[in-house]
Amino acid sequence: MPSPRQAYDALIASGSLAPDPAQAAAIARLDALATALGEHSKGRSRGLLGFARKRPAPRGLYLWGPVGRGKSMLMDLFFEAAPVEPKRRVHFHAFMGETHEAIRRMRAEEPGDPIGPVAKRIARTAQLLCFDEFQVTDIADAMLLGRLFETLFGEGVTIVATSNRPPADLYKDGINRQLFLPFIDMLEQKLDVVRIAGPTDYRLGRLKGLPVYLTPDDAAATQALDAAWDHLTDKAEGRPEDLFLLGRTLTLSRFAHGVARASFAELCAQPLGPQDMLAIAGAAHTLILDHIPLLEPARRNEAKRFVTLVDALYEARRRLVCSAAAPPEKLYPAGDGAFEFERTVSRLMEMQSEDWLAAADG
Repeated sequence: MPSPRQAYDALIASGSLAPDPAQAAAIARLDALATALGEHSKGRSRGLLGFARKRPAPRGLYLWGPVGRGKSMLMDLFFEAAPVEPKRRVHFHAFMGETHEAIRRMRAEEPGDPIGPVAKRIARTAQLLCFDEFQVTDIADAMLLGRLFETLFGEGVTIVATSNRPPADLYKDGINRQLFLPFIDMLEQKLDVVRIAGPTDYRLGRLKGLPVYLTPDDAAATQALDAAWDHLTDKAEGRPEDLFLLGRTLTLSRFAHGVARASFAELCAQPLGPQDMLAIAGAAHTLILDHIPLLEPARRNEAKRFVTLVDALYEARRRLVCSAAAPPEKLYPAGDGAFEFERTVSRLMEMQSEDWLAAADG
């Protein structure tokens, strides 16, 4: 298995990445952490009676900077190479949904404060936790994080996170933010904060020149979406991503580097609601959606879900790359909801513009 630095250098050598001093500095820090984790996992010293002495886990990293600077890509290279087990990489939004659900279940099963026991369970399943898109906007998350992370750090979990914000700006202007400030102090004490702020937004550059709304929905469109996936994820194979919400799990079948890929049937022909669509928009900065059909009266339910999905992506300022049977203004020609669909047409048109792609978040 190549080290993070070796994997990064191979991408540079192949032309898949352009040299970037900010990325090079970050990958050097990640490479050093991978080495430290390997030494930590195999170098436990033993006392006189042969019992292993608990050694402090290596300090983690908090990588932050503007969108499109390659933070998720660098963390993925690190995660694949990190010589420690068990380990887990997860989108922070999905992790918090899963954690709230675990706390809810434990409260129903046992008396007492469930946060410590839940954190210890997490620690048993991951001595390395890699969080993509670390952000805090919800008061329930804000009030939970301090005690949760205190236990994780106490159990020797090493944490690596990517974020668009420095720790000091997390939960900015949030309700009762003063109660959240000790958590920020903890992050800054336990993690090395590394800024990745090169001059180039690679994500936007990768989308420039790529059609983001492909019609008709034929083999050429599918091939173009395949190329968009490869371009946006550095040809990652992708893996399932579980999103936990309200006592159930929604699985995105293919996910890598913050990009999700799914078919219209997977997301709009299933009984998914607004919370599901919001969770998708929270987890992925870009959604590649295959095979949007004509939305005829027989598909009114699918059309409603598609409207909800587009609304969620639009409000979260996410990017949509898709193939469809017709241009937006001809997708829903008649039937129940055709008038209301005009707003979705407008949003689909706006989401194709260079201004939208440049301003989209994540």
